[in-house]
Amino acid sequence: MAKPLEGVRVLDLTRVLAGPFCTMMLSDLGAEIIKVEVPGTGDDSRAFGPFRNEQSLYFVNVNRGKKSIAIDLKTNGGKKLLKELAAVSDVIVENFRPGTMEKLGLGWDVLKEVNPRLIYAAVSGFGHSGPDSGRPAYDILVQAMGGVMSITGWPELPPTRVGLSMGDLTAAIYCAVGINAALYQRTVSGKGQKVDVSMLDCQLSILENALVRYQVDGHSPEPLGTRHPTITPFQAFHANDHWFVVAVGNDALWKKFCDASGRKDLFDDARFVTNSDRTRHLNELIPELENMFAKNSRSYWLELLEKAGVPSAPVNTVEDVMKDRQLAARNMFVTVEDEKAGKIIIPGNPIKMESIPESPVRAPAPHIGQHGEEILKKLLSKTEEEISSLKSDGVIV
Repeated sequence: MAKPLEGVRVLDLTRVLAGPFCTMMLSDLGAEIIKVEVPGTGDDSRAFGPFRNEQSLYFVNVNRGKKSIAIDLKTNGGKKLLKELAAVSDVIVENFRPGTMEKLGLGWDVLKEVNPRLIYAAVSGFGHSGPDSGRPAYDILVQAMGGVMSITGWPELPPTRVGLSMGDLTAAIYCAVGINAALYQRTVSGKGQKVDVSMLDCQLSILENALVRYQVDGHSPEPLGTRHPTITPFQAFHANDHWFVVAVGNDALWKKFCDASGRKDLFDDARFVTNSDRTRHLNELIPELENMFAKNSRSYWLELLEKAGVPSAPVNTVEDVMKDRQLAARNMFVTVEDEKAGKIIIPGNPIKMESIPESPVRAPAPHIGQHGEEILKKLLSKTEEEISSLKSDGVIV
C-alpha cells in the first residue's frame, strides 16, 4: 500500500521552523519535498545550533529526507524556473512576510494561473489579511500576543514562554492539516486554493478553555503553575526525591486515590467530596497532599497509584524521555546518518497508519542545492547545456 501522500510533490520555500516542520510532516506522510533555498546560505537554520562537526542539528532535525535546489528568485531566470516547477507540483509552501512573494512576482495570483490545481500554503505571523498582516513575527511574539504567556508559569511571577516554539509548531501542524484538506477537496473540485495560516490565530485556537473562563469569571485567567484550573488534584508534586504528576480527573478516581494512599479522612471530609469542592478548597487540600507525598519516594508513589488505577507519571527530563520504553516501542526514536555529524537520534512520526511502514532510520538532510541537476532533468527535462547556462547566469548553483 502506498503512503497517503505518495505522488504529491511539494515545493518548499520555507525556512527556520514553522514551514520546514510542516513540510517535514508532509514528507513523513509520503510527499516528495523539493526545498528551494537561497544560493550560498540556504535555509537560515543551517546557521543555528546546536552543531556537531560544523553541521547544524537544528537543520537536520526538520529537513531530513528533503531534496534541495538553490535558486536565486531575485533573477528573472529564477522566477521563470520557479514557475516551471510550480507547474509540475501539487503544493507550494512559503513562510515569508506577507507581500514578499507578490513583490517577487510569484504570489498566489500569479502561480494559480501557472497551475490551477496548485495548493498555495502560506504560514506567517499574522496572516495575509488584517491591519497587522505586514508585521514581522517570531514565536515569542505570538506566544505573548495570543495570551499563552499570560497563563504559563507561576502566580505573581513574570510571564513565561512555553519551553518550546509553540507559536511555530502549532502553525506548522495547522498548515499541514489545511494542505491535506485542500488536497482532498481538489479531488472533488479539480481546483487548487490558497491556505493562509497565521501563527497568532493558532495561539488563540489552542487557548483551550481560557477564553470561555474569562467570559464566565469576568477576569483574565492567570498562571497556575502545574495545576489545572478546574480539576483537583491535577498537578505536579514533589516526593522526597523527584517530581511527579497526579491526575485525579473525576470523583471515582478520588475515591481510588484516597483508598490507595490510606487517606479515608480526606475522602470523608465535606470540603473535598466533589471535584468542585476540591477545587474550591484547594488551598487546604494541596498542602495536605504535599506533606503526604514528601514522606516517600517518587517510585513508591507511582507504583502505588498505578496499582490503584490512578493516573500518574514522572516528570521526565529529556534524558529520561530518551530512555522511555513506550516511546521506543512506538518507533519514536529514529536515526539519521549525516556525513558531517554522524548518527543523530531524532523523533519519529507520531502518525501511525497501516500505509506508512515503520522504519528506524530517516534519509539525511540535503546539502544546499544538492539535488538541483537531478530535479531540473527529471521534472523539467532540462539539458546539460541549459543547466550550465542557468549556472553561468547565477540562477542556480
